[in-house]
Amino acid sequence: METSQPSRTAMHAAHHRARHQSDPQRILTDPLAPRILRLDPDELPPLPDEPLDLYGIRFVAARSRFAEDALASAVATGTRQLVILGAGLDTFAYRNPHAGLRVVEVDHPATQAWKRQQLAAAGITVPPSVTFAPVDFERDTLAGALATAGLDRTRPAFFLWLGVTPYLTREAVLTTLRFMAGHHAPVQMVFDYYGEAPSTLSPELRAVREAAAKMVAELGEPWLSCFTPEDIADELRAMKLDGIEDLTGPELVARYVGRPVPKADPVGGRVLHAGRTVAL
Repeated sequence: METSQPSRTAMHAAHHRARHQSDPQRILTDPLAPRILRLDPDELPPLPDEPLDLYGIRFVAARSRFAEDALASAVATGTRQLVILGAGLDTFAYRNPHAGLRVVEVDHPATQAWKRQQLAAAGITVPPSVTFAPVDFERDTLAGALATAGLDRTRPAFFLWLGVTPYLTREAVLTTLRFMAGHHAPVQMVFDYYGEAPSTLSPELRAVREAAAKMVAELGEPWLSCFTPEDIADELRAMKLDGIEDLTGPELVARYVGRPVPKADPVGGRVLHAGRTVAL
């Protein structure tokens, strides 16, 4: 992304969440999604008829729902710290149903400033439970930003990281995962990643994948990494994380709406939950 501009892919995901609110098979209820975009729900385009486009919208909703469900389980067992990495226009912190849960939003300064403007213009109150932690990785470190934001590394924490990893190099992804896994207290995380294109992908779906890659590259936010499920699981186990649940996009959508449309995801989006229930 351009350092002086907010993330365009974050805007794209926000539009997907907003459009999803009119889905008769709603996965994620988020009344703030249209508001943070300053859009009247009636102004949003109708849901697409094309199955692959509809699936894309539902996948964005499903990954947030999956993460919020996992967070609710963590809160029930005592977690009171949530870190949202690459928060974009995510609205969870402003509709947080969990008393006592503190939320730290981490993002590039330009994207975070844009979000705060959107919140103010939409009349969405920033509750005292929210702390903003701007990070410019050319000058700052994640550890330093979270220390400044008051993250207590001796108390349980939940890390939420959606819509970011494909735009980072493999080493940057693994470095961030190691930081999260290095939390001294019990820790859980949900993140998504792109799998490698399977050899069985049809020419039509392969063309869709290539077109999507070209589009984000032209926006200045190219895909830089992908993993196999076996590869990422090995890396996480080496970090002393377990309880790994790794779902394909179609599997995830099917969890909430039944048989997914379509059966195959050309982009290869996957969502993973892992954690550690004991202190280091």
